[in-house]
Amino acid sequence: MSRKCQLTGKKANNAFAVSHSHRRTKKLQEANLQWKRVWWPEGNRWVRLRLSTKAIKTLEKKGLNAMAKEAGINLNKM
Repeated sequence: MSRKCQLTGKKANNAFAVSHSHRRTKKLQEANLQWKRVWWPEGNRWVRLRLSTKAIKTLEKKGLNAMAKEAGINLNKM
């Protein structure tokens, strides 16, 4: 499984690490992903998702059904 948020699609970003002498080396800025169990009322069960912390905050505001519909995810298969 790739390191990608299942609801928002957020993934790693390529960047430069810049030293004091201003030498630049490539680095990867990973998304802050967490495994989260979310209660799905319509399915009457828990759904385990790999979410970014930003998506977890948005999930509390919008709700699981709205976010899954935006992302085009079928929660029955999770």
